[in-house]
Amino acid sequence: MALILIRAEDQSKLLNTLADIERHAGLKISGKPRIMDSKKADNIATKILKQKIRSRSAIAVLVKVVDDTTKSIVHIRKIHPPAHVVVISEEYAEFKELEANFNKLSPLRGYYSHKSEKSSDSKKED
Repeated sequence: MALILIRAEDQSKLLNTLADIERHAGLKISGKPRIMDSKKADNIATKILKQKIRSRSAIAVLVKVVDDTTKSIVHIRKIHPPAHVVVISEEYAEFKELEANFNKLSPLRGYYSHKSEKSSDSKKED
């Protein structure tokens, strides 16, 4: 399992990025993405990247992905989403705190998994 932090300018870009992660990167999102304070997300991104970020985010979410960290990084590098995506591995100090507080964060409204829709369609055909 990996944690992915997505920082965006608006909810539309955020939702498009989530769709890109599932469709084009081929990663399976576990549960609903959780809304984070954008300033906290910016600070976490700065610490992990060890450089100043170019722009501040207006909205940020934390996502759990079924796939491991290495696969998540490799697959996300191949896509070009409209928002900033940071994969947070277990080696970072922030990982444990984010994982522990994940369920305390509010779920993102307006998100639904395209993969779960396809899997339920295929079950109907059986």
